Amino acid sequence: MLAAMTESTETRRQRAARRAGEFPPAPEPLPRPVIDSHTHLDITITEAGTPGGGPATGDRAADTPPADPVAAIIAVAAEAGVDRLVQVGVDVASSRWGVETAARHPSVLATVALHPNEAPRLADLDEALREIETLAADDRVRGIGETGLDFFRTGEDGRAAQERSFRAHIAIAKRFGKALVIHDRDAHPDVLRVLDDEGAPETVVLHCFSGDAEFAAECVRRGYVLSFAGTVTFGSATALRDAAKITPLDQLLVETDAPYLTPMPHRGRPNASYLIPLTVRALAETTGTDLDELCAAISATGDRVFGPW
Repeated sequence: MLAAMTESTETRRQRAARRAGEFPPAPEPLPRPVIDSHTHLDITITEAGTPGGGPATGDRAADTPPADPVAAIIAVAAEAGVDRLVQVGVDVASSRWGVETAARHPSVLATVALHPNEAPRLADLDEALREIETLAADDRVRGIGETGLDFFRTGEDGRAAQERSFRAHIAIAKRFGKALVIHDRDAHPDVLRVLDDEGAPETVVLHCFSGDAEFAAECVRRGYVLSFAGTVTFGSATALRDAAKITPLDQLLVETDAPYLTPMPHRGRPNASYLIPLTVRALAETTGTDLDELCAAISATGDRVFGPW
């Protein structure tokens, strides 16, 4: 109960912070299109609005919302060189919304799951997992996630439910032959332990990779894909950049986790897929990779992980 109350307070604080700012200006477009491998269009629209549409206020998604806010975010992203998006589910409702959104928008694919912090709060975890499994059968669903372990927000009393949910999601991913998208916060050894115990699916993505070079090496050795967010641009993220340096290009993706983790120099303002170029350019500089080559590699890896759009 205490963990849930703490998260609720933190969530309100984060929402207030995002509403306080407007979306940053668009960066220089990328030379080749890439994918945003992990975004939350629903949360972005609800809590931050849409780029060019003003910040979220009250119960409205934006002061002057477009008729189709998803289409607006997609269009702005495409202008920046981000032509495909992966909409990620965190509970049954958002997973269902993602499936419906992917059906309407050809440039969007969906993943479905119960977020690890969601699992301990559910009155009937098994029923929610059955709902996720039903949604997983949809052709526009290409990943099971975000699932995993989070020892930062959930205390000891919720960890058993998290792990049970994680193991169930691994089974669903293997049953349907879809990528497993992992949320891992302060739980690196236990994430690997569970994957090793269960036998990992063919494709595993560490979303918003947060480990150091040593942990990256363990993931790379297992064949996992590491997805880097705007955090890699933060001044304090030396260990994260060291991890990026040892990640092969064919095991590297990039994401926004929008509306969170906005890359520098706009940290603290709302995030959306059109800001991916800032993260990609930071990764190119960090890894010493030609920008055009990096874009091509990210695009190819995205197609391999999630399949054709």
